[in-house]
Amino acid sequence: FEQFNIRGFESQNILRNGLRDSTNTQVPNDTALIERIEVLKGPASVLFGQGSPGGVINIVTKRPERNPFYAVEFTAGNYNFYRGTVDLTGPLNARRNLLYRFNFSYQNSESFLDFAETERLLIAPALTWAISDQTRLTLQGEIIRSSFPNPRGLPAIGTVRSNPNGRIPINRNIAEPGEDFIDNRVERVGYELEHRFSQNWSLRNAFRITLFSYDQDGFFPAGLEPDGRTLNRGYSTGTSSTDTQIFTTDLVGNFSTGPIEHKLLVGFELFRENQFKNRFDLGDIAPLDLFNPVYGSPLGPVTFSLDNATLTQSAGFYIQDQISLLDNLKLVLGGRFDLYDQKLTDKLADTRTEQSEEAFSPRVGIVYQPIQPISLYASFTRSFNPVSGTGFDNALFQPEEGTQYEVGVKADLLGGRLSSTLAFYQLTRQNVLTPDPRDANFSIQTGEQRSRGIDLDVSGEILPGWKIIASYAYIDARIVEDNAFAIGNRLENVPQHSASLFTTYEIQKGNLQGLGFGLGLFYVGEREGDLDNSFSLPSYLRTDAAIFYRRGNLRAALNVKNLFDNRYFETSNGPLRVFPGAPLTIQGSIGFEF
Repeated sequence: FEQFNIRGFESQNILRNGLRDSTNTQVPNDTALIERIEVLKGPASVLFGQGSPGGVINIVTKRPERNPFYAVEFTAGNYNFYRGTVDLTGPLNARRNLLYRFNFSYQNSESFLDFAETERLLIAPALTWAISDQTRLTLQGEIIRSSFPNPRGLPAIGTVRSNPNGRIPINRNIAEPGEDFIDNRVERVGYELEHRFSQNWSLRNAFRITLFSYDQDGFFPAGLEPDGRTLNRGYSTGTSSTDTQIFTTDLVGNFSTGPIEHKLLVGFELFRENQFKNRFDLGDIAPLDLFNPVYGSPLGPVTFSLDNATLTQSAGFYIQDQISLLDNLKLVLGGRFDLYDQKLTDKLADTRTEQSEEAFSPRVGIVYQPIQPISLYASFTRSFNPVSGTGFDNALFQPEEGTQYEVGVKADLLGGRLSSTLAFYQLTRQNVLTPDPRDANFSIQTGEQRSRGIDLDVSGEILPGWKIIASYAYIDARIVEDNAFAIGNRLENVPQHSASLFTTYEIQKGNLQGLGFGLGLFYVGEREGDLDNSFSLPSYLRTDAAIFYRRGNLRAALNVKNLFDNRYFETSNGPLRVFPGAPLTIQGSIGFEF
């Protein structure tokens, strides 16, 4: 699964070409189809509706191009990693107003984790029709098949905490061989229609339907015995199917009111998600000795079952105006109003629950340029995320809200070859569910979490052929109000300090022209493993490296991750679920472009 932590808060809000799609976190995104990845830090509900206050990630997929281009690539690596990709694009007629693109990839690999195998298949056609100089229609489709294990990590005792039996090998798998899998199937099809009325006014209309289903058999840790080696286990098996439709329309225009210039965005979004099948059974299975595992235990009887369906519908209306008060002074004002309705059907209990919510999200920002290369900015933004369920008094919960205050400076350095951003922010997350003191089986919305921090990013080309991307982040993310956890506790999986540097150099001329080298350093500080702050994950520094060669139609590369084979741990889902990072990984690729 793909989840991200942005400015101290976990974000599952991954957009695809600017459109919401919950399957983006459940289906591995294949880089063969990705043109670029955009990260918008902070609350973004004004433009994109419900989501995490930490930020959103937008995946922009490849589009058809006017000039013919053909590329094939093959990659192989340790752990029996094999991958092939094909990328074809160009015109279909002499006028070059009908363009196509076809992306294909297949990947099969094992893992450093015992008996864990993955398989992925992507088929993605696209067609663009330039109906006129002012109107363009793009049709896109995707078929994705992926099969992968669902590892649940290892106990903290024996990984990041001492264990009298020694260290648990990071390749240890608590699941039964050949029985742990998730089979995902997704089909996406949609269109994007762009029309320019004039030089100043344009319209964008987009629609996408996603059909998603998956089957799962998985195993999870249920408790560690006092001996530190006997892990109690449970199993889950189930299936789920979800259909999603989203329809958006944006109108963008430039106009003036006297000496003041405006860039206006007005739009609406209609969203419908029907999870018509969500069936799971849970039970127990025999414990596993983590230091001398014996597999082959039969599944125990089912102890819990779930079978429900959920229909979610929402409508959002938004407006934003970017106002140029002066040549060097701009103001941004925006707001969005959302209506949200959800119906939950429990098929086993034969009950139905319905809830409706509404939310308004404002946005205010100002940018001032004292000199051309320097921009000073400040902003206030809010976000919302619907919360399902009711409390002890059977009242519906209010949407979870996020509020961010941010100030910063953006600068173009070295004559514009480098760009840099320094940001200071305070982000709060309100209406967080926390146990009700009257009855712990229910929740109330008194919880609040706060993240304060500094972001520093630098990227660009220092010299011809020498490129750099560097970042540093300081995050102080804590619990401000809660009924279950101590006030002041740090949020899990959020390091106070983290930094990264990735730089490449490519020889520009001579016999070695096209030969390049890359080096990446990724530092992540110590992080708490749970909201109780009962244990922590140690800091680590991972080193990656690359050698690549580009000459004519030939592309070749050797990529190394975790060059010094360090033992480190990436994240945690509590004391029983600590996830190790991959050891030394080497992959070589060769490709041809025409």
